[in-house]
Amino acid sequence: MNQFGKLFRLSIFGESHQDRVGIILDGIPAGIKLYKEDFIADLNRRKAGKVGTTRRIEEDDIEISSGLYNDFTTGAPMLISFKNNNKNSKDYENFRNIPRPSHADYVLNKKYNSFNDIRGGGHSSGRLTLGIVSAGVVAKKIAKDVLFETKIINLGGETDPNKFDELLKNTLEEQNSIGGIIELKAKNVKVGLGEPYFDSFESILSHLLFSIGGVKGVEFGLGFDGVNLRGSEFNDKFIDKFGTTNTNNNGGINGGITNGNEILVKVFIKPTPSIFKEQETYNFKDNKLENLKIEGRHDAAIILRAQVVCEAALAITLADFILQERAYKNE
Repeated sequence: MNQFGKLFRLSIFGESHQDRVGIILDGIPAGIKLYKEDFIADLNRRKAGKVGTTRRIEEDDIEISSGLYNDFTTGAPMLISFKNNNKNSKDYENFRNIPRPSHADYVLNKKYNSFNDIRGGGHSSGRLTLGIVSAGVVAKKIAKDVLFETKIINLGGETDPNKFDELLKNTLEEQNSIGGIIELKAKNVKVGLGEPYFDSFESILSHLLFSIGGVKGVEFGLGFDGVNLRGSEFNDKFIDKFGTTNTNNNGGINGGITNGNEILVKVFIKPTPSIFKEQETYNFKDNKLENLKIEGRHDAAIILRAQVVCEAALAITLADFILQERAYKNE
């Protein structure tokens, strides 16, 4: 469905080429100082305009319709929305018959019996991540002591950031796309957030991360590279009374519960499926293979704008667990 969270609850809504997209936040504690200006930095990190991003440029002016009064949260649900202005719907008409490879066109058309709004990807569009980023801003107010650090550590197989721009330019010239790996860090996270088994910190965060279009892999700590180590090498040994460890191979989480060390998560974002390079695919109307040339405005590397969305997912997960802990301890 379109809801997430136990106490800090999100309900996402909208479609890419409808009037607006947004999110409803419930469970926000009353009395948090919050200005519209607080959203600008993270919303700008998500914006298009840089090399490798879409030419669809939206103002992304935030509208807060409830839950905020005199620059303080009221405790009521908060409705946040954004107008969709820069739309070019004609580019999507043919994708019902000739769906884009690796895109959601085919499955959405089947699931909703062709009643879904296919323009811009409809409800599955990356445009809806505006709501997730906005929720992340509020979540960071709840998790106010946590410091976040986010960066791309691999772009299209390249690990040297100095070569990223050249790689992006070459990809654009090829009319192709690339993916990569985002590294997320959260510092000053207290011990005890998360539950064993089904509500482990890893499972809840992964749930939200995999809700972001393009996410195809999530690792914690050393991740799959840990296969090369023995237990004596992988184990994070405690070195002081505060629970600090000499390594962080577990990514700051043991038994599904934060251990007080830095949370470390790596997220793989696949290459953008909409590419300008001609591809062979199936025409479901004429029942034959044919070449598809996708028009429109698409990101060559959606990972560039996905960084802040993934960071928001980490902040939202932390905020929800923080509120659960407060409720459990009656704080």
